Amino acid sequence: MIIITGAAGFIGSCLLRKLNDERITDILLVDDFSNPAKADNLKGKIFAAAVDRQDFLLQLPRYLARASFVFHLGARTDTTEQNTAVFDQLNLHYSQSLWQACTEAGVPLVYASSAATYGDGRLGYEDSHELVPLLQPLNPYGVSKNEFDRWALQQAVSNADEAPPRWAGLKFFNVYGPNEYHKARMASVIFHTFHQIRETGSMRLFRSHRPGIADGEQKRDFIYVRDVVEVCWFLLQNKAPDGLYNVGTGTARTFLDLATATFHAMGLEPRIAFIDTPWDIRESYQYYTCANVGKLRQAGFNRHFCSLESGIEEYVKQYLLPEKHW
Repeated sequence: MIIITGAAGFIGSCLLRKLNDERITDILLVDDFSNPAKADNLKGKIFAAAVDRQDFLLQLPRYLARASFVFHLGARTDTTEQNTAVFDQLNLHYSQSLWQACTEAGVPLVYASSAATYGDGRLGYEDSHELVPLLQPLNPYGVSKNEFDRWALQQAVSNADEAPPRWAGLKFFNVYGPNEYHKARMASVIFHTFHQIRETGSMRLFRSHRPGIADGEQKRDFIYVRDVVEVCWFLLQNKAPDGLYNVGTGTARTFLDLATATFHAMGLEPRIAFIDTPWDIRESYQYYTCANVGKLRQAGFNRHFCSLESGIEEYVKQYLLPEKHW
C-alpha cells in the first residue's frame, strides 16, 4: 500500500491521479477532509481507504505495517500565516513523528520541502545539505520547512538506523496546475491571472520595489504540477541517493512572461497594469528563484520539463476554461 498525506490537496490529488493512471489503486489517503472545497479533487479517483490526518498520526504503526511507500505532502502552506505554533505542529512535529515511524517500520519516505527555505536567495539555490543550516527563510512557513530539513539531515547523518531505508525531501519551487481551486489566496499566480483576466479583461501585477528590477521583471521558477508528480513517480520507481532535491525547471521566468502566456492561452491580447505589493508580504517577497536541478538529473531523472508557455496553455485550455480537475 502507498500512503499519501495531503491527498485531497493540490499536489497530493494530482499524484493520486498519476498512480491511478499507472494502475495503482492500493492507496491510503490522509488529509483533513473537512474542507468541502477539496472534495472535487478526489472525484473519479480510486483508492483503498481514507483517514483523517490526526487519526492517522495516533495510529502510525498500524497503518505503516501495510505500507510500502509514503508520500508526505500534507502541510500548512499559508506563507502569510505568522502563528509559528501552527507550523510547529503541522509542518515540524507531525513530520518528525512520521519520519520516526517510517524509520521503525522500514518504509521509504518522500516528503515535501519548499523553495521558501532559500529565503531571499542570497545564498543561492543549491540543494546542498551543507547549505541548510545557513539558510534564513523569510516567513514562518519557510522556517518550518527548513527546520524539518535540518532535523532530518541530523537524523540521517548521526545514524543510518535513524532514517527511513530510502528518503528524499523535495524542495518544490512555484508549482501551478489543475486541482488548486481550493487554495484561494495561496493558489498559483497563473490561477489568479486567469480569473482576473476573465473578470476584468486585464491583469494587475505587483510593482517592483527594488532598484534595478523593472515592474513585472521579478522572476520565479514555475513548474507544472504534471512535472512534479513525474518526479515523485521517478523516486517511487528508482532508488535515488537519499537527500534533498530541488524540484523546479531550472529556468527563471518573469511575471510578464507568465501574464502574457495566460492572455495568449485565452486567445486575448495582453492588457497588463501594476499595483504596489501588499505591505503584509512586501518584505518577504521573493524577487528571484531558480532551481539548480543538477542533483535530480544526476540521480537519473531525465524527463523534459514543460516550458512555461506549454504548461499554461494546457492548464488554461484543458482545466481552467472548462473548470475541470485532473
